Amino acid sequence: MAANLPVHSQVQGDIGATEPRTEHDEHLHHDEHHEQSFISKYIFSTDHKIIAKQFLITGIFWAIMGGALSSLFRIQLGWPEATMDWLQPVLGKWVEGGKLNPEFYLALVTMHGTIMVFFVLTAGLSGTFSNFLIPLQVGARDMASGFMNMLSYWFFFVSGLVMFLSLFLETGPAAAGWTIYPPLSALPQAIPGSGAGMTMWLVSMALFIISQLLGGVNYITTVINLRTRGMSMSKLPLTIWAFFLTAVLGLLSFPVLFSAALLLIFDRSFGTSFFLSDIYIAGQALNNTGGSPILFQHLFWFLGHPEVYIVIMPAMGMVSEILATNARKPIFGYRAMIGSLLGISVLAFVVWAHHMFVTGMNPFLGSVFMFLTLIIAVPSGVKVFNWLATLWRGNIRFTSAMLFSIGFVSLFIAGGLTGIVLGNAALDIQMHNTYFVVAHFHLVMGSSAFFGLFAGVYHWFPKMFGRMMDEKLGYIHFWLTFIGVYLVFMPMHYVGIAGFPRRYYAWTGFDSFSQFADLNKFISAAAIFAFLGQFVFIFNFFYSIFRGRRATENPWRSSTLEWTTPVVPGHGNWPGAIPAVYRWPYDYSKPGAAEDFIPQNVPFSETKSSNMPNEREQD
Repeated sequence: MAANLPVHSQVQGDIGATEPRTEHDEHLHHDEHHEQSFISKYIFSTDHKIIAKQFLITGIFWAIMGGALSSLFRIQLGWPEATMDWLQPVLGKWVEGGKLNPEFYLALVTMHGTIMVFFVLTAGLSGTFSNFLIPLQVGARDMASGFMNMLSYWFFFVSGLVMFLSLFLETGPAAAGWTIYPPLSALPQAIPGSGAGMTMWLVSMALFIISQLLGGVNYITTVINLRTRGMSMSKLPLTIWAFFLTAVLGLLSFPVLFSAALLLIFDRSFGTSFFLSDIYIAGQALNNTGGSPILFQHLFWFLGHPEVYIVIMPAMGMVSEILATNARKPIFGYRAMIGSLLGISVLAFVVWAHHMFVTGMNPFLGSVFMFLTLIIAVPSGVKVFNWLATLWRGNIRFTSAMLFSIGFVSLFIAGGLTGIVLGNAALDIQMHNTYFVVAHFHLVMGSSAFFGLFAGVYHWFPKMFGRMMDEKLGYIHFWLTFIGVYLVFMPMHYVGIAGFPRRYYAWTGFDSFSQFADLNKFISAAAIFAFLGQFVFIFNFFYSIFRGRRATENPWRSSTLEWTTPVVPGHGNWPGAIPAVYRWPYDYSKPGAAEDFIPQNVPFSETKSSNMPNEREQD
């Protein structure tokens, strides 16, 4: 209903006259007085804030699961000769004769990558903060469609349930790598993990994609149609720009993965040959002819590379917001930041084949993708420069959120520099499928996005739950994580340059790699150390929900619109009319102002001492 109403009908004018209440407002007003059951309020809720919390807590569960799986295979990689009988009560038949089953090792790697990329860093990050912040920061009562929003979470939940149940199959979960390249993923008889586990993986991802499309349509519609009066696109916080463009990326790229998964199901179950040709198993020729496994790679990476930015762009937006707030300075280069987000969004669709330099593509085509890949470093560099300029000479408050935001910038720079190396086709061919690639994408995408997620949780926790997280535990969590991440992934660059291959069950068969035995143990120990450090955050998060210090209405003295709501906003967000917006979201430390921040809903007529010449007549 709200999507069909004029924007100005939801807000209060600057002279104090309230616009007529809409049917949407009346419905929400009625809901506030209608006692809801626990199930309708917290389980099958249509309130965007409750749905955001559902995404967040589900994402935390999957993060623990993904981290635990990575710890298991790091134990195997660090101590390949050690006995693992102590894991048998947990893993059962997957530990044989004191050793981890090699096929189960492949399943661990596959499930870890799938869980972290899709369930945690896509749904857990974007699903949480797009849901929570878009209506609050644009000035809307809720998402354009609360029902679609609810469905997006429950499709995600069912998707995760299917993936989780695949862990208990007798033949094990999917084991073709998180990129599920055929023919391994297309032939059920190839290995045990290519059977029922692979089928459940494909079903789970189909449900996940539906969830993302439902959410993306909602986010885009809300930003376009439900902004409060005065909230032009040029006054949107950078968080909203990031969420909006992320949703556009997902809406355009996820259907391509859906089509690839559908064609893969046809190859697996109905005898087609989209991705199969000239296949022999145990010396017997299969009937498949005419297909191309390279076609699948094109389809997968057409989603796979925009997926990198679907993961990282929400973190970029939140970090921009947190840096400006805690440096007490306007964000440096607001329009350049928007332009860089737009540039990344466009270029993300034309660089996918840099994952495929070793497929035998025409060298000229490879040079085109190499050029475009290096070009995309330009908007990323603009963002880094602007973040550093925002910090420069700022009156910095080192909150937990600020530490994780600065850590994000550090990791993004470190991982991005190695991206320039891998963007060069000649170098990538040498280091493809080595630990250099693992180190690169875990720094620039995985760890950076996690730091953005943590920063967002620490910063907006008071608005989510009405309480504060413990800052001392936040500092401990930051340093354990920051040090742990660098101890894990920096050494991987060196073993990768030496040719150390990824996805190998053990390195002991290579005499030339024996010199890296101690370093490999060090990496595994650091990985387990970093994983255990996350339980500091988990304790802090859940303890603070119930026992944390009560928050004030605007604890960070931030200027964006969400801090004008009550401490814990009800369904509808604002109890009265929605405030109008008069200024951009980064009026910090403005000369002549009474305080070091001016909220977006304060008219220029009330801040005459700090108005710039072009602002004096804007009311």
